[in-house]
Amino acid sequence: MSDALLCVRDLHRWFGGLHVINGVDFCSARGSVTAVIGPNGAGKTTLFNLVSGCLSPARGSITFDGTSIEGLPPHRVAGLGVSRTFQASRLFPGMTVLENVMVGRHLKIRAGFLRDMGGRLFNAKEEDRMRRACMDILDGLGIATLAGQEARDLPFGRQRVVELARALASEPKLLLLDEPACGLNPYETDEMAACIEGIRSRGVTILIVEHDMSLVMGISDHVVVLSYGSVIAEGTPREIQANDEVVSVYLGADNAWD
Repeated sequence: MSDALLCVRDLHRWFGGLHVINGVDFCSARGSVTAVIGPNGAGKTTLFNLVSGCLSPARGSITFDGTSIEGLPPHRVAGLGVSRTFQASRLFPGMTVLENVMVGRHLKIRAGFLRDMGGRLFNAKEEDRMRRACMDILDGLGIATLAGQEARDLPFGRQRVVELARALASEPKLLLLDEPACGLNPYETDEMAACIEGIRSRGVTILIVEHDMSLVMGISDHVVVLSYGSVIAEGTPREIQANDEVVSVYLGADNAWD
């Protein structure tokens, strides 16, 4: 794929004798949304951990924007332009929304988050630029009015959006979303879909793992289906919906896309 930002080729990973990722192959086009779906235990989160550098593959290659990243530590991968969210919330509950997002901005700050061990803030101009950039992100996601609220005081759906904002603060080229709709009600899921589409419209490539098929089929350009660590199908949402093997192996019901 000539316009691919991310390419995974013949990827393998074992845990003991369990072949968790078995020859996974796919690419994500620039500016697209690629969804990875599959039943529990299919290897989806392990795949994310391999791409983000949290795990190293036993074999295979991961190429991001022309650079081989397999085996690089997470901070190196992040520095190249890859950011991610997690299934479980990782916000700092006692910090404000803006402060949480500023934590995600540290990769873009030349002076670092703290000047020395005494905790004095770095250059005031740099801090002001960071605050304005983070406020712009919050505004783009429709939550700028929440900037001064503590994260623990927000509804769960809003906390999920703050996690998106923090991931965007490092200005990633590729955003990995690990089940962003987990625990959300239908209204919050629709809001999340709108946020993801807005992020994609700004040119950010998105790789998403998600169980909510309504969300997946509504926002994805390309869908990759995993089963027992292997790709059993890939294609457009319409092609995946029409794939009998996917329906029987993963979903087991004709109305599973509802």
